[in-house]
Amino acid sequence: MRRFPTYTGYAVALGLVVLMAGCKKGNQFVPPPPPKVSVAKPLAEKITRYLTATGNTAAVNSVDLVARVEGFLQGISFIDGAEVKAGDTLFTIEPLPYDAKLQQARAAEDSARAQLVNAEFVFNQQQSLQRNSVASVTSLQAALATRDTDRANLAQAQATTQLAAITYAYTRVLAPFDGRMSAHLVSVGSLVGTTPTILATIVQIRPIYATFTVSEQDVQRIREQAIQEGLTRAQLVTIPIEIGLQGETGYPHTGHLDYVAPTVDPSTGTLVVRGILDNTNGLLLPGYFVRVRVPLATGVAAMLVPDVALSADQGGVYVLVVGKDNIVAQRHVTTGPLEGRLRVIETGLAPDDLVVVDGLQRAVPGQEVDPATVSAPDAAQ
Repeated sequence: MRRFPTYTGYAVALGLVVLMAGCKKGNQFVPPPPPKVSVAKPLAEKITRYLTATGNTAAVNSVDLVARVEGFLQGISFIDGAEVKAGDTLFTIEPLPYDAKLQQARAAEDSARAQLVNAEFVFNQQQSLQRNSVASVTSLQAALATRDTDRANLAQAQATTQLAAITYAYTRVLAPFDGRMSAHLVSVGSLVGTTPTILATIVQIRPIYATFTVSEQDVQRIREQAIQEGLTRAQLVTIPIEIGLQGETGYPHTGHLDYVAPTVDPSTGTLVVRGILDNTNGLLLPGYFVRVRVPLATGVAAMLVPDVALSADQGGVYVLVVGKDNIVAQRHVTTGPLEGRLRVIETGLAPDDLVVVDGLQRAVPGQEVDPATVSAPDAAQ
């Protein structure tokens, strides 16, 4: 006969389970592992110290073309905005009246020359006769006066011809230098020259200036360095200059210093400095806002860290460093210029410091972390 377990057996089994569970240890809190971060030592490199500033481009030459003779505008020989060469004809003012005056002056010059030839012949004849005691001294003096008068008349006629030729040349307005033209301001058929009439403007953009200002402190620093290196004023204007436009990366346009003002403006405490660039591709136009940098010293020892490792608070710029016990500490630093994606650190770091370059959100000052060492250039990428 089959037997079924009784309720008493179930109770005994349940009691044994509870008894065995009571013999196990209680639950304990296990702390999470320290967060992982990437650290890198400052990169020691030789860098170039730059003076940085902002400025504007300016035309080397910019001239308003003005009508110098009166007349009706007969022709315009350029396209608005086009580039022209020095000596190209840009405007023509009706030349016929001035050509006629030139021919008239030349005819008067020829007449004066013929009279002088005759006067010299008479003078020479009278001089020969006087030697032979045939002509009187009075006749010789009269011939001499006539000859000198005709000489003066010829000189005056030649000057009149020259003035007429100059005036005739003004009927053609020429480009004074290579440059780019503005839009013409008068139309063909307009009467010009009755008052000073601006016909158009020509601007030279190759080469082009970049003008900027330097603070008084930078001026003193540059002068001290120039004295230490024995640079003359002539050598200062051969220092290279680099500029970049808004929206451009870095400083792709290069040239050299061209001018340094002899005095500091007392109202602003700044010195005007100018560079010149070839601008062969014509990308730079006068009036652009530009970023400027000028190398001051090369081969300067410096420490660099990835720029992403820097943060800022009310105390200034700081980095997070990991000590030998893997405890994070905050370190305020003084920064220098940016070299690519690496930032120069002037003060506040030691060469062996381990700077947190990745996982900054997980690194809390005073807390332990699990650091993994990487190189500064790799971290910057």
